[in-house]
Amino acid sequence: MDRVDCVVVGAGIVGLAVARSLAKAGNEVIVLEREHMIGSHTSSRNSEVIHAGIYYSAGSAKAEMCVRGKHLLYEYCESHGVPHKRLGKIIVATETDQVPALEGIAAKAAVNGVTDLQPLDAADLRRMEPALRGEAGLLSPSTGIVDSHACMLSLQGEIEDHGGMIAFETGFIAARATAGGFEIETEGRDGKLVIGSNRLVNAAGLFAGHVADGIDGLAPEHRREIFYCKGNYFSVSAHVPFSRLIYPVPERDGLGVHLTLDMGGAGRFGPDTQWIDGIDYSLDAQRGDVFYDAIRRYWPDLAEGALSPSYTGIRPKLAPAGGAATDFTIEGPETHGMDGLVNLYGIESPGLTSSLAIAEAVAARLAAA
Repeated sequence: MDRVDCVVVGAGIVGLAVARSLAKAGNEVIVLEREHMIGSHTSSRNSEVIHAGIYYSAGSAKAEMCVRGKHLLYEYCESHGVPHKRLGKIIVATETDQVPALEGIAAKAAVNGVTDLQPLDAADLRRMEPALRGEAGLLSPSTGIVDSHACMLSLQGEIEDHGGMIAFETGFIAARATAGGFEIETEGRDGKLVIGSNRLVNAAGLFAGHVADGIDGLAPEHRREIFYCKGNYFSVSAHVPFSRLIYPVPERDGLGVHLTLDMGGAGRFGPDTQWIDGIDYSLDAQRGDVFYDAIRRYWPDLAEGALSPSYTGIRPKLAPAGGAATDFTIEGPETHGMDGLVNLYGIESPGLTSSLAIAEAVAARLAAA
């Protein structure tokens, strides 16, 4: 039986960031990835936004790791040549009764350490973005965008440069605690294989609950059911007359149908919220009918027929539709009592922004065990 220092399950942005951190610390690392390429699910099906850390509850893991992760991610992109842009974004109140919500958002952001938000009135909005309609807004200058695939490729390269590897088309089946680590059963192109590992990190995203169910000895209260909330995205065929990202006041299950720009300046709108029972990336073009109404609240000149179905992504939620908002859940040995194991649950937005900070947290939990 082959043995390594660390096995990470999942080659999304978070799993890759964790594996990079462990490999750079001198550990022999294998990443198990059930798909044939990195970032096949949530990590490549999102808005590619570097979030500022505005919306999250004070003291939450999302707040702390987004703010820390934002700085780490900008530094990483700059030092490793990963394409990114610090465009800034405007959160817009399209109705008078939404203006107080902006004040609440700014206050929450300040508690989280985001102190660069700038209040905007209607005249400011027209001056900065003439096509934008709104009663008031908030400018977040530290919000940006990143080429998420280029970032993941860079992380993969660093893992391999430090002796780690990614085992593609290799699924996690089960793990059994042994003296000093785990025996991990996998199944890949060449059949089943058992790997010995001193440490195990569950960074499987949408499948983290299934992975946890396969860990023998993990108590039921430390397993999690993952609920799936799909977001649909639509692209714009015409030129988008905005230079910044445009967000409405947030909704219950997400940040609303917002405008993001890709590295080439093309616009896309989404995501909406669609609760589903399983992994399903199909996109119903008729959902675009609702998008028009939502977008025209802040961009009234959006032409009929300008939207085209683009792609979908799925958020791994820890509560079902209508449930209370949940935080990132990072459970190490200090929580569940199994030495060498870290489970990551509910790593949805701002998971991309937080990825390097989450990697720090995982390494700290493993080091403290």
